[in-house]
Amino acid sequence: MGKEQEPGMELKNMVALVSRTGRHMQRYNFLGHRQVVGCIPYRYRGKPCVMDEEEIEVLVITSQRKEKGMLFPKGGWEIDESIEAAALRETVEEAGVVGDVECKLGKWNFKSKSSETSYEGHMFPLLVKEQLEFWPEKDVRQRLWVSVREARKVCQYWWMKEALELLVSRLSAQAKADTKSNL
Repeated sequence: MGKEQEPGMELKNMVALVSRTGRHMQRYNFLGHRQVVGCIPYRYRGKPCVMDEEEIEVLVITSQRKEKGMLFPKGGWEIDESIEAAALRETVEEAGVVGDVECKLGKWNFKSKSSETSYEGHMFPLLVKEQLEFWPEKDVRQRLWVSVREARKVCQYWWMKEALELLVSRLSAQAKADTKSNL
């Protein structure tokens, strides 16, 4: 007979199948702009030593609204969580992937397309370790792995495209540094 599991251990890797809702826990900056956080989920097609962006795939999702285009997962940063935890939570809720949240790519100030509401957006790279079969927004969003080139075409937000360029530059610089250190 095998070793019995501790109570609750079978739930360790479960994901809550509901998204957080409401704005009562949202963070706002000193200008009153809502703070949002997100990730660019990525993976390598081959070896993780990439100097060519063709070796990187990113995960884009559909918007809940009827707008054209795709985007990277993002949403509100709440007062009871760190910025990295919020970025991961939004990515799990909207895209159904889990992985390592890496160093922040940057901060952008932007206005929504539908209103004049101002936001402060923070984006992080997320190296994907697992793609979930079920996730909170599975029924309202589609997800699609695409090349960096394709993501540039389909992503609907300028600031997310800038974050993507920073990610590609960072990964290329890391690959070059790794290559030099191996010589």
